[in-house]
Amino acid sequence: MRLTLSFLATYVALAQAGVFFQQTYNEISISGGVAGNAQNEAMAVFNALDLDNLANVDQADMEFLDSVNQICNDVETEAFNPSIDAAAGETADALQRGKIKNKVLKITATILKLMVQAAQGGDVEERLGEEQAKLNNNVQQDENEAGKMSTFLSFDAATN
Repeated sequence: MRLTLSFLATYVALAQAGVFFQQTYNEISISGGVAGNAQNEAMAVFNALDLDNLANVDQADMEFLDSVNQICNDVETEAFNPSIDAAAGETADALQRGKIKNKVLKITATILKLMVQAAQGGDVEERLGEEQAKLNNNVQQDENEAGKMSTFLSFDAATN
């Protein structure tokens, strides 16, 4: 088989193309189920990302990570916060656990984006440290509630 320049160009373009695709919030949400494993659940959402090759992450994947963060923010303020305020007892507690798991997903997306920016030469170390502290706090809260029911809230939004 003879390799042509156009074939190689197409192959290189495909090899560097984004690994994520548009998904709804409901498809990527980790808020339901039980608390205690949010960090692993969040990483599973992003498992297509090659963590050993962050310097070559596609811009489309950066936009995906950004959109996950934005959607999770919207879910927190437009769905979880009002639902928690309107609930009481175990219902409110299960919603709070879902909110924490949602935060773990959001912050994980942010940290991955910052790791990519750092690998691509960006000066993001201070912000990366701040976000890691937030993640550690929310993961600890999730682990403290391990085994307890966590409430999923449906939300109408999709990633880029």
